[in-house]
Amino acid sequence: MLSNHSKPWKLASALKVYYRQNHDVYHRTSPFRSAPISSPSHSHTKLAKMSSQPQETFSTLYTHILTLPPPLYPPGHSTSAPLTAKISSLSLHPTLEAALHILNADLPSAHFLVRHMQAPPAYEGMFLHGILHRIEGDYDNARAWYSNVAESEVFKEVWGGEERAREFIGRVEGLVKRKEGDREGLEGESVGEIKQVVEFCRRKFGEGALVDASEAWVRPGEEHRRMGEEMTSGGKGYRDF
Repeated sequence: MLSNHSKPWKLASALKVYYRQNHDVYHRTSPFRSAPISSPSHSHTKLAKMSSQPQETFSTLYTHILTLPPPLYPPGHSTSAPLTAKISSLSLHPTLEAALHILNADLPSAHFLVRHMQAPPAYEGMFLHGILHRIEGDYDNARAWYSNVAESEVFKEVWGGEERAREFIGRVEGLVKRKEGDREGLEGESVGEIKQVVEFCRRKFGEGALVDASEAWVRPGEEHRRMGEEMTSGGKGYRDF
């Protein structure tokens, strides 16, 4: 820990190291989320490089991500590691950011975000939480999350009702566990589900930057908090948060 007599350059150095050691997605609400500290000698070089590169937007990034292999089977790692930083750099609403991470098969980054949106009224985040567990192969967990949002506007727009959604999860489970079914068809349905959630969130939240993601976080009420504790530690359910 720095003493009260530490020189300013020591504090700047410490902050620079801290920033580099922590991934951007985990500091959406941190005061250190702004651009990393740079020495003056490098500033002009960085500005020149930035000006020569096309600015990434949600639309361009989303279009590119949709060309990646569709998420269906439990992934061992993200499809494209460099995309993680690009997605996070847009500072999108957390639901849109989580959806893009899921499409890139980067489930840890997506999970960090949806865990902050696991209670009403954050139904979009809760729905994505279920989709994430479906892709990682935790089908009972996915069904539980789908049930929790079955009456929400976003879920009804995508599925119409819970029965169709459960039937889809069942077909995905059959393919992954027993090699039954049409893989290509299910991959198309998997991407289609996520795309519909993305379009709903684009209309509701927009594509602009949300610098302080805590605006979208939801603190679970006492009932949901107790339910979560019972499911994870009290032996009353199978859900893993």
